[in-house]
Amino acid sequence: MAIDHLKINQLLQRLRSRPYRIYEVKTPHTGYLREFLVKEGTEVKGPRGKWREIPGTPLFTLEREKNLKTIKARVSGTIHNLRTELEGRFVEAEEVVLEIRHPLSQEEVISEFLRETLILITAPETARYLLAPEIEKRIRKEGLGKVFVKPNEEILIMSFMKRETPIVHTGETMVIFRIFFTPQEVVTAGEPLLGLCLQEEVPYLERVISRICEEWPEK
Repeated sequence: MAIDHLKINQLLQRLRSRPYRIYEVKTPHTGYLREFLVKEGTEVKGPRGKWREIPGTPLFTLEREKNLKTIKARVSGTIHNLRTELEGRFVEAEEVVLEIRHPLSQEEVISEFLRETLILITAPETARYLLAPEIEKRIRKEGLGKVFVKPNEEILIMSFMKRETPIVHTGETMVIFRIFFTPQEVVTAGEPLLGLCLQEEVPYLERVISRICEEWPEK
């Protein structure tokens, strides 16, 4: 992998001009959209608490077979493009009802940068994942950005339906720079699990992260 400096500068410029992410909120199933519980421009909160036990802001109610379900925000932000014409109407599954404009935190900006820059190992299936024991041991001892993985080395374990499947590294010898998942939490297929890079690229990546921390101070 060769780091594309022009691409990185363009990415940072885009994040400066649009320091937010748009999340579409869709209907989980068919039914009647009975009532909107927010308005255009309303500030909403996603799940909160140590275990995300406090639910997000209620957005709208959806009725199917006389069962009323309240759909709640999964991220914090501002309501945009509220489709008020759908209120009281039957809607199909996966219908976009509104959007939430979520302002990116410093950590999220760093994550966006690394997703675009690193070689990603993604989840092959929707399942729970763990670091391979030897990899976890080395990361605890040496830290991210210092642990090498070699071709055909077991790097992750996928846990699905009470079965554990090893995932091996198929590329060249690289360094584990970023862990994108939380062990034992369900990861959607296609989402990144690990980010890898060449050893000589680590100092440059660390400099860019320091730059991001200066430009996007934590609020």
